[in-house]
Amino acid sequence: MARFLPKLLLLLAALVALPAWAADADWWQAEWQYRKPITLDAGPQGAGLGADPGRSAVLLRLHTGNFAFDGVAEGGKDLRFISADGRTVLNHQVEQFDPELGMALVWVDVPNLAASAVQTIWMYYGNANAPSSGNGQQVFDPDYTLVYHFAEANAPARDTTAYGNNAGAVVAPAEGAVIGRGVQLGAAPLPLPASASLANAAGAAFTFSAWIKPSAQAGVQALYSRREGDGETSSELLLGLADRAPFVQLNGQRSALAQAIPEGQWAHVALTAANGTLQLYLNGRAVAELAGELPAFTSAPVMGADAPGAAEPLANFDGALDELRLSRVARSPALLQADAASQGGDSRLASYGPDEQTTGQSHFGFILKAMPVDAWVVVALLGLMLLVSWAIMIAKSRYFGTVAKANAAFTVQYRQIAGAPVASLQELERRGAIGKDVVADSTLWRLYRMAMDEVKGRQHGNPGLSGSAIAAIRATLDAEVIRESERMSRRMNWLSTTIEGAPYVGLFGTVIGIMLVFVVAAMAGAVDINSVAPGMAAALLCTAAGLGVAIPALFGYNWLVSRSESIAADMAVFVDEFTARLAEEFDRDAVGSVQA
Repeated sequence: MARFLPKLLLLLAALVALPAWAADADWWQAEWQYRKPITLDAGPQGAGLGADPGRSAVLLRLHTGNFAFDGVAEGGKDLRFISADGRTVLNHQVEQFDPELGMALVWVDVPNLAASAVQTIWMYYGNANAPSSGNGQQVFDPDYTLVYHFAEANAPARDTTAYGNNAGAVVAPAEGAVIGRGVQLGAAPLPLPASASLANAAGAAFTFSAWIKPSAQAGVQALYSRREGDGETSSELLLGLADRAPFVQLNGQRSALAQAIPEGQWAHVALTAANGTLQLYLNGRAVAELAGELPAFTSAPVMGADAPGAAEPLANFDGALDELRLSRVARSPALLQADAASQGGDSRLASYGPDEQTTGQSHFGFILKAMPVDAWVVVALLGLMLLVSWAIMIAKSRYFGTVAKANAAFTVQYRQIAGAPVASLQELERRGAIGKDVVADSTLWRLYRMAMDEVKGRQHGNPGLSGSAIAAIRATLDAEVIRESERMSRRMNWLSTTIEGAPYVGLFGTVIGIMLVFVVAAMAGAVDINSVAPGMAAALLCTAAGLGVAIPALFGYNWLVSRSESIAADMAVFVDEFTARLAEEFDRDAVGSVQA
């Protein structure tokens, strides 16, 4: 058994190292065969943003010029977007995915889009068994109360947010929308629901944003309006266009006109209300301002027409509409600039790298990749315990094997002198008949030599030994048996400590890891399985490592204890037999009684 333990150790090390060696350390999960790097540059060389927008829903346009659409599951259900750290799963929503046309529109929730730093995210695909995970409710933060992509064909516009503020009627589609599909307004407005989530308290913050393409028709038109009450006491908020120049109107007070939107061109229009100021934005730049706070509104907002109750209602907005969003907060100028700069067809925010294919990553390699620093500390400690325990087991196994083999050889020669004087073995040693391994390693030979030295020292020229002298020799041999047992049990306490302590060390790492997983998930606001599963698996690896250290130590400890007890038993039996032969051969009292 002793000669097999080093081989078992090497085999164990190979089994542990093989998955990590075979794994691609940079790959997210082995089930996904392909990935594509996507670089987001909001700085001067990219989108040219003047400030950091922070959390943003970034539009990715996939087409045959930057993506081959080969290997993607139906409907793009296997698309996954991973942050630059290689582990964090980013929320996404597939607005449109049409491989036959070679076009896809995907919104990705980027937690921190910065104008001062370029960042790379990874798009993984190529897993036919992956479930669909796209969810607009997670892509857009809860302060969005309405988001229309107008991706539905021949159906009312569906609200992407969790508030379910779906449109009340089908509106004619627009040709050549800025993002996928759009709607054409003019003949009839776009009816929005009168829901509690769209109501505004007096002085509340608010944001409206949309892409519009006015027609050639001139005049004053209502793009978005709300009205509460009738007559002189009514309150109104109106976002309109005068000869294609946007303006905002609050309770009859109108802002200065912005520059006119060129005929046939798309423009991003936004309106924010906060801190007693209404700010109008055109293509991400502030173009008009109006003092005043929003009144309370509970009635339904109207999109593309003046709200009911106006003394002189404005004409309906005549033009196309796309990507309509309402928020219950005032969005930052940087975010509105990011929307305008990144959603248009000429956006320079995202650039797409070449597709890569996995070389094969094991599940174990994925877990190792997801391990945080604290888990590595625990695993390193367990690895040290593993090395020390295996070193002790190998050393003890070799020692016990050598002693057992030498004792067996000594026992054969000892049995051969059963009828001869006990000193015969000394004569054999002088003639070189006793093997060197017996002389060097046998504990029984050591006991024999010790006993014969005691006999020689106690005879003092007399041929026999008294009973007390034989008892003293036995006591000396018993003491040597005890000392040898202590030598054999030396460092065995480390194995017992490893058996009992390693699982607790691993459990400690697991508890800390799970705590960190839930803390990070809570801070990030992500509770989906893809965001917590890697951390949970890495945390559980600590417990598995602890058991992996303790279980071999338990088996080795029990086997070594049995070997130690066997050697100690052989020594005890030898002491009994040898002292009996000494008494038979050298006891003076026995010899005197026989002569009498």
